[in-house]
Amino acid sequence: MLTQNDKNIAQEFKNRIGQIMPIIDFKIFGSCARGEASDESDLDVYIEVEKITLNERQKIREIAFDVGFEMDRIISTFVVTKEQLEKGAAGANPIIFRIDEEGIKI
Repeated sequence: MLTQNDKNIAQEFKNRIGQIMPIIDFKIFGSCARGEASDESDLDVYIEVEKITLNERQKIREIAFDVGFEMDRIISTFVVTKEQLEKGAAGANPIIFRIDEEGIKI
């Protein structure tokens, strides 16, 4: 189960990303979503967007670092576009199935 602290971190991260681009889907997955996280665990975040540039990907990484630093949690991101899911290899990636099963929508 996701802790309240991790929910707060995820919400802050989502809010900041939302200021630079629209988000289709935003979920927490991995050990934090399963309730298996330790103090050293990172916060795994799935982000689906309509489209994204390299500059925007870099901006998401910077925001993840800033929020993580401010709130004392490493944030790891998995960012995909709608097209990558529908027509690309990302849609067949086993991690997508795991995110669908265990992901917690924020």
